[in-house]
Amino acid sequence: MASPSTIIDTEASPRVAASAAVTSLGRRVPSGRGGFVHPGFWLAALYLATALAAGLSLDGPIATLIATIVFIGGGMPHGAYDIALLARTGRLGRRGLGLAVGGYVGIAVAMAVMWVASPLVALVLFVAVASVHFGEDWTMIDEPLLKVAAGTAIIAAPAIGHPAEVARLFVAMVGGPGGETVARSLIAVAPVALLVTIVGISDAWRNGAREWATATAVAILGLIIAPPVAGFALFFVFLHSPRHLADARITLGGVSQRWWLATGAALSVAAIGGWVLFASSLGRSLPADLTAQAFQLLATVAVPHLAFSKWIERRLAQGDRQHFPASGAGEDLLGEVSAG
Repeated sequence: MASPSTIIDTEASPRVAASAAVTSLGRRVPSGRGGFVHPGFWLAALYLATALAAGLSLDGPIATLIATIVFIGGGMPHGAYDIALLARTGRLGRRGLGLAVGGYVGIAVAMAVMWVASPLVALVLFVAVASVHFGEDWTMIDEPLLKVAAGTAIIAAPAIGHPAEVARLFVAMVGGPGGETVARSLIAVAPVALLVTIVGISDAWRNGAREWATATAVAILGLIIAPPVAGFALFFVFLHSPRHLADARITLGGVSQRWWLATGAALSVAAIGGWVLFASSLGRSLPADLTAQAFQLLATVAVPHLAFSKWIERRLAQGDRQHFPASGAGEDLLGEVSAG
């Protein structure tokens, strides 16, 4: 396994080393100013479109439960490598890394408690964090506010197509009518958010990221047309998560497939298990609706994931500048690795 502080593992394959060199220049996603689209997205989108065309019920209890399991089981692993990425930043030391991990867990625990003490505030925070995090996918947009607007479209789209269902979900999450107010607020901002999204998709298409532009348009349509949980599962598991998994895999360098799978599975199971214990100990303090609890769990891990991913990116960027001070140094090294 590569050392956490190593920029390029010289024992790794040329392809891995080349990927690491590209990563060191700040291009965290293989497609540059576009995005990574996993082939599984198209299969999932085809399945969803076929089910809708056939008139299958995707909003019944069983279908909703299946979609919930899909977005939790398939979406959780993309945040499971945050601790490994923290170690990868180097220069923290054992004590510093321990404090960082403690802070990560502490933020998650605080967010979980907030779902009991002040669920409406927790929901608003979740929406805000999700908007920022989903906006990070829009690498072709440089303005931060426009990124947030594009990220907001992912959450607002289901509220346009299925306002009653989204309102019911939010009400279940907060245990009161405040959830409906949040749903209505999303509908209010949806036109601007979707307009920014359309501009971003057009820009991505013009810049050559046509597969990602098409996939994003399909995902947005899925969020509007399909039942909310099914549409969200399509976007979150098959478009958003693979992008960040590819990013993490490149950044971590020459880790083994066994380590990669074991880490993703173990930490995802730990997070889900921790939530089950937390929810079980509180009895009726949390909603009985499993889908509502699944989104609460997602919010609980999303807040520290966003906070630390920003910190990780800054530390990696600082390390990259130290290793590649000249603008062309990375490209030269990439050429040497490819030639070797």
